Amino acid sequence: MEHILVIHGPNLDLLGEREKEIYGKTSLPKINNLIRKRAKELKIEVRIKQLNSEGEIVSILGKERRWADGILINPAAYTHTSIAIADSILAVKIPAVEVHLSNIYKREQFRHRSLIAPVALGQISGFGESSYVLGLEALVWFLRKR
Repeated sequence: MEHILVIHGPNLDLLGEREKEIYGKTSLPKINNLIRKRAKELKIEVRIKQLNSEGEIVSILGKERRWADGILINPAAYTHTSIAIADSILAVKIPAVEVHLSNIYKREQFRHRSLIAPVALGQISGFGESSYVLGLEALVWFLRKR
């Protein structure tokens, strides 16, 4: 059974309340339920964390490195700024998929650059809460293929 660490970055605990025109109306607990439901169908185990600070994300990647076979991460604003998170993904040597609710390439110019994408297997963005499910499926497909 594969073990997937799911990381939600800063402010994602406010989903369903903030900027609904960008992020939709679905709350984080509902997204987590979608992830858990699909994980059960795929017969995998997930640990889901929502962290608001860069240091906490780096720490959880290191702490969970022996448990996790894959990482599903929405680094949120840290996508565009965090060398530390990118370095941590490289350091733990665990395949990662980056996900975003919105299409970051249709937004402000500064959001068009991801520091995480070069160290991830791939990136899925723009499909709302389905981005998480699609990312999970892609990650599990990769893990089972290798």
